[in-house]
Amino acid sequence: MNRIIPAFLITMLSLAACATPPAPSPAPAEQPTAAPTQASGLPDLGGREIVVAVENAYIPFNFIPVGSDQPEGWDYDTIAEICRRLNCKPVYRQIAWDNMIAAVAAGQFDMAADGITITEERAKVVDFSEGYIAVDQRILVRKDDTRFKSVDDFKTGKYKLGSQKGTTNYDEAVKLVGEENVVGFDTFDLAVQAVIAGDVDGVVIDDVAGVGYVGANADKVRLVEGRLVGQQLGFIFPKGSDLVEPINAALRSMKADGTLDKINKKWFGPEFLARGITYENIKPGPTPIPTPTP
Repeated sequence: MNRIIPAFLITMLSLAACATPPAPSPAPAEQPTAAPTQASGLPDLGGREIVVAVENAYIPFNFIPVGSDQPEGWDYDTIAEICRRLNCKPVYRQIAWDNMIAAVAAGQFDMAADGITITEERAKVVDFSEGYIAVDQRILVRKDDTRFKSVDDFKTGKYKLGSQKGTTNYDEAVKLVGEENVVGFDTFDLAVQAVIAGDVDGVVIDDVAGVGYVGANADKVRLVEGRLVGQQLGFIFPKGSDLVEPINAALRSMKADGTLDKINKKWFGPEFLARGITYENIKPGPTPIPTPTP
């Protein structure tokens, strides 16, 4: 998370920036999905159910709009296409971010999808898929704060940075200003509200997450110039999982035929921004989460 960026994202990111929510409500009955169609030349998983952990609190990867019980996001579209190609059925379960990696490592889920940054430290306890998208870690500040034009400005004084606990964003904030000057929050939404209120000087966040934040607070926040680090995102699995190679094969085929690019444009481009989805109008998802209707 987590969370180098394709060219189509750069245009989109000039329009937007960030937030986050969290905790389950009563469970509706799971909905049936259409029979999968396994793609030629790829492994056939024989209709196997794949239990996927998601947070439903990370726009545009996974979320449920207020007034709907249907989850949406990049993760849902991508996994649906992966399972169409591999002949499998995703079954979603919601879990908070701070427990997600440990739960997957313990084998409680077959995999997790939540914009998870690939790192050597995490790879010691879980297996990663190949990277499916790259993100830049950037700093979000108040729009009217004239002290900061670029990331380098945070190196010239004693400033406080906020970020979500347990993320690589938090780690980068510590590297930049020292642990004593970093404030950890349970969600990115709280961190963004803190910068708006003036409790911290900036928030370290993935630029793709900025889709939800700047869009919701365009008159209050902005991203400064420059990046801290560029990193790949990937799905995670228990160590030794037999799903890693089939899912990698499906991802490669989606990259080759342009399907992954189409999904990226849908969720990281103007089409999604025009919907005005923010952290104020999504809700915590039910457990178990219904499979999205195609």
